[in-house]
Amino acid sequence: MDRPNARHEPPEPPPLPALTRAEEEFIDAYLGVLDQVGRINPARSTHTYGALRAAQALVSRATALRKALTLMHQRGESEVHTETLTRALRVLDGEQRAAKVAVPPVTPP
Repeated sequence: MDRPNARHEPPEPPPLPALTRAEEEFIDAYLGVLDQVGRINPARSTHTYGALRAAQALVSRATALRKALTLMHQRGESEVHTETLTRALRVLDGEQRAAKVAVPPVTPP
């Protein structure tokens, strides 16, 4: 029951699904790549310097992504558990982060 003066706090996000360490690194690096590509996106960036810095950071994030996938492969993790990783992406705001990579919709004049 709501009390009149009770603070309304946002609901807690759902917990992350159980992931291997390599899957965690995969998701983290993938989101890092998305974030940098979103900052580079010419439909959204406003300054060349910020896009340049993001492009420089993209190299290290892509390297981390490659390392995570290589580690998964070397450990015999040959399948990507799409359903589980999709849940993790949603918990970590992957949809919003991925949207920054897309060209924004046309706004009517």
